[in-house]
Amino acid sequence: MKAVITVTGIDKIGIIANVSSILADSSVNIEDISQTTTQGYFMMYMLVDISDMSVSFGELSQKLSDRGGRMGLEIRIQKDEIFKAMHSV
Repeated sequence: MKAVITVTGIDKIGIIANVSSILADSSVNIEDISQTTTQGYFMMYMLVDISDMSVSFGELSQKLSDRGGRMGLEIRIQKDEIFKAMHSV
């Protein structure tokens, strides 16, 4: 099972480290990652494998959201099938 994580906000040191540490602690594997900064804004998209995660999807979502709030970022996770359905024509 796959999920898509999006991270947006003002660029600062430690964003990738903070997000990836939550994923590692939750047994979530990062399969693909794309990030960019534009005029001080940070944007990152991750495709992750949640097949073996050690927490519930809701708990992982809350951990990411909480960390984002503390860092002044918006971090969202969506299951792949929901993400595809929302963005299909």
